[in-house]
Amino acid sequence: QVQLVESGGGLVQAGGSLRLSCAASGLTFSSYYMGWFRQAPGKEREFVAAISTSGRRTYYADSVKGRFAISRDNAKNTVYLQMNSLRPEDTAVHYCAASQTYTARDYSYDYWGQGTQVTVSS
Repeated sequence: QVQLVESGGGLVQAGGSLRLSCAASGLTFSSYYMGWFRQAPGKEREFVAAISTSGRRTYYADSVKGRFAISRDNAKNTVYLQMNSLRPEDTAVHYCAASQTYTARDYSYDYWGQGTQVTVSS
């Protein structure tokens, strides 16, 4: 069965950095577009970033553009989210997801991880 397992979350001060990882199994990873989403308490889940199957194309939400970087290693079946200049408003559970289309729409993603908590203190 398909599994997406996130890691790398934690508590960091504002201005700090974290690198999230998402290890995939049970699917042909290189055939899937990958995305990161997040959900803060009391808010709807929102798109963060997406990456094409080859890794050559990336797309970001305006709120993280210039601060976050998505990348992937198809040999390791892993997608990453490098988060720099973190702000308190980045506090949320962060999820990775796999899709057969290159999209920011969460309903187009077929598989989801369990999420990893990112907390940014001011």
